Amino acid sequence: MGVRSLRRWAAIHKWTSLVCAVFLLLFCLTGLPLIFKHELRELLSEDPPYAVLPADTPRANLDAVVAAARKRHPDHVPMFVFVDDDEPKVTVGMLPSPTAPPAQTRQLKFDARTGELLKETEPAAASGPDFLDVMLRLHRDLFAGLAGELFLGAMGLVFAASVVSGVVLYAPFMRRLEFGTVRWRRGRRLRWLDLHNLMGIVTTAWVLVVAVTGVLNELSRPLFQLYQLTDVQAMLAPYRGRAVPALDRLSSIEAAYVLVQRELPGRTPTSVVFPTNRVGSPHHFLVWTKGSSPLTGRLFTPVLVDAERGELSMVVDLPWHLRAIQVSRPLHFGDYGGLPLKFIWAVLDLVTIVVLASGLYLWLSRRRAPIDVELAELEGVADEA
Repeated sequence: MGVRSLRRWAAIHKWTSLVCAVFLLLFCLTGLPLIFKHELRELLSEDPPYAVLPADTPRANLDAVVAAARKRHPDHVPMFVFVDDDEPKVTVGMLPSPTAPPAQTRQLKFDARTGELLKETEPAAASGPDFLDVMLRLHRDLFAGLAGELFLGAMGLVFAASVVSGVVLYAPFMRRLEFGTVRWRRGRRLRWLDLHNLMGIVTTAWVLVVAVTGVLNELSRPLFQLYQLTDVQAMLAPYRGRAVPALDRLSSIEAAYVLVQRELPGRTPTSVVFPTNRVGSPHHFLVWTKGSSPLTGRLFTPVLVDAERGELSMVVDLPWHLRAIQVSRPLHFGDYGGLPLKFIWAVLDLVTIVVLASGLYLWLSRRRAPIDVELAELEGVADEA
C-alpha cells in the first residue's frame, strides 16, 4: 500500500475514532451492567418467594388471574398478560385507560400455580427509573427518544468504519513484527500503540458484531412502526371500522392461550395482549410465541385470535429484517449462552474500553510526523524517544 493510501486510511481511522470515541465509551460503560441485567435484577429483587409446590403443579387459570387484578384495581383496564416460562410467574399489566401512556402501566405479579398476588409494581411515572433502567436509557437513546436512537445508530456505523480502517492499517503498520509483539522497552507511546493494535485486532470480530447488532437495535423502533403502518394495516383491513370490543364482550384469555398452544406445537405462548388501537390489533388478542431452541427461543411469532369469538385468525410471518432485529437483541448483550458467554462479553467489553482509552492517549500525545516516518518508527528503523 502506497503512502498516499496509508495517509487516507489513517485519516479515516483517526477521525471516525475521534467522532465516536466518547459515545463508544458510554456504550461500553453502560453496557457492562446490562450484560448481567437479569442476574442483577434477581440479586436486587425484594419479591416474596414462590410457593414450594410439586414441579407438575398445573398453572392457574389466566381468566381468574386477570379477574383478581381487575378486582384489585377496578378503575384500571388490563393491557397484557405475561406468562414467564423460566419462573412460575404471571404478570398482568394495567393502565388507568386504554389511551394512557405506557409509563403509567401498573404491573401485578402473581404466582402462576396458586394465582396469589405476590407483588405490585407502581407505574414508572410514579416510582421513577432504577439503576438498570437509567443504564438502558443511556445505552439506547440518551433519554432523547427516537432522535437519540437514530443518532446512536449513526455512531455505531461510524464505529464500524473505524474498526474496518484499523484492520486495513494493521498489516502495513506491523508488517515487520510478529503477531502480538509489544515493544516494552521502546518508550511509553510506542508500547501503548502496540497494545492498542494488539487488543484492537484481537477483538475485531466481536466489536463488529456488537456494532452491527447495536445499529439494528437502534433501528428497531422505526422499522417496527413502519411495519405496523403498512403490513399490519393491510392484514387488519377486513376489520376496519369495527370498534374495540368492551371487556365484558371478550372471550376467554385462558382459551386463547390454550388454543395457540395446541395449534402451534413446538412454540410456547409467552404473552397475551388485549385488543387495543395502540399495539397489535383492536379486534384480536395478540399472542406472542417463541420457539424452544436457544435460537428460536429468541424468535417471536405473533398470533392473532379473534377477541370475541375466540377463533384463531392468523399466524403472522414477520419480514426478514424484523427477524434479524429479534436475533440481534440478545446477541448484542451475549444473552445466548448463559453466564459463561456473558463473562466473555464482559471481558471483551473491558478490553474495548482499554482500546478506546489508549487510542485517545495516542491522539493526545501524537507527534506531527509524516506517515512514512511513523512507519519507519513502528518497524524499528528509528528509535522512539
